[in-house]
Amino acid sequence: MIGEDRLELNDRFIKVFQLLEDRGTIVKNDRNGKGIGDVAEKVLGNKGYGHIIRAFLTNVDKRVISYSQARKFCREYGINEDFMLDGAGTPFGFDLPKRSNDANPFSRGNILFTTVEAFAGSAVDTGSFATEDSSWFSLPGLQGGGLVAFQINGNSMEPVILDNDIVVCREVERMDNLKDNEVYAIKNNGSLWVKHVQRIHHGGRITHLKLISANHLEYDPFVEEVNIHTRLYKVVRKISDF
Repeated sequence: MIGEDRLELNDRFIKVFQLLEDRGTIVKNDRNGKGIGDVAEKVLGNKGYGHIIRAFLTNVDKRVISYSQARKFCREYGINEDFMLDGAGTPFGFDLPKRSNDANPFSRGNILFTTVEAFAGSAVDTGSFATEDSSWFSLPGLQGGGLVAFQINGNSMEPVILDNDIVVCREVERMDNLKDNEVYAIKNNGSLWVKHVQRIHHGGRITHLKLISANHLEYDPFVEEVNIHTRLYKVVRKISDF
């Protein structure tokens, strides 16, 4: 008999698979590297096992994904293993490292302050950030987890955001939740930008993002491809000097 933990694991696999479909990373009937057979090859080692992946995606089927297969799926598609295996954090997200001293939970801020370099280069595990590069704080009106803050370097977003301002961002889990022309931190392939964002669709999916500086007289817009490494964080607050 399949244990409850395996059933919950499979439910999370179904959720993440659907999110990857929403992003266009997986296209079930695709024949150019994104199809369900390609998923089977990466996870099960055989492109002909697409029917097994489909079985995992069907709640009425008795077959469910194993932990070792789920780990392969995470590695291949940039999924947070803590979420997939244990249900902790978010599927794609920036999961904040835990502080070592939590004796007084009320002294622990919920916003991680870090450097641009640490944030841009971080993976999605809890050991991504060197402790000397990060600290915690809180702000009135900003509750919950998954908040990260860093200092802006440069004038590309002036006058909306100034050089040396600090921005606080919250992860956007689904690409469909992105709103055109609002300000986001975009993390992609080891780079990080803060820009106004516009979606570019192809075949009904968001395939690229147009990144636009507020200081448009000095900085031209540019386009970034959406891939499995793309992460978006909505800028929800800025902190400026007097």
